Amino acid sequence: MISLVQENDFDRLFEIEQQAHLVPWTKGTLLNNQGERYLNLKLSADNQIVAFAICQKVLDEATLFNIAVAPQAQGKGYGKQLLAELIEQLKQQGILTLWLEVRQSNSTALNLYTSLGFNEVDIRKNYYPTTDGKRENAVVMALYL
Repeated sequence: MISLVQENDFDRLFEIEQQAHLVPWTKGTLLNNQGERYLNLKLSADNQIVAFAICQKVLDEATLFNIAVAPQAQGKGYGKQLLAELIEQLKQQGILTLWLEVRQSNSTALNLYTSLGFNEVDIRKNYYPTTDGKRENAVVMALYL
């Protein structure tokens, strides 16, 4: 089931964030990315949140800031299902373009985004921090709704 993120969901979102990302957001960052300019969705399975998406809207554009699926729930299509619902809701709200950045090494995410119609627009050099103190390029992608 996909629904809007609620204030009492953030402890679980933070758990997923810590497990799913190489360099995770802080809980404060998660809490700061909510409000009327955001469309934040969660996907629940067996009465537990297993995935979430954080998306900011500005005028007729939106940016997917974060999407995460709990490791034990990965490979079941939840990320694609969540992102497809996000895209549908953004279309209904009059959003024309959805932007995102993804680690160049994240082939799973790149394949997901490409399968949903995203196009590579640019490369941001040395954008993401890595665990060894180096930096990794980001692929900038856009989906024209």
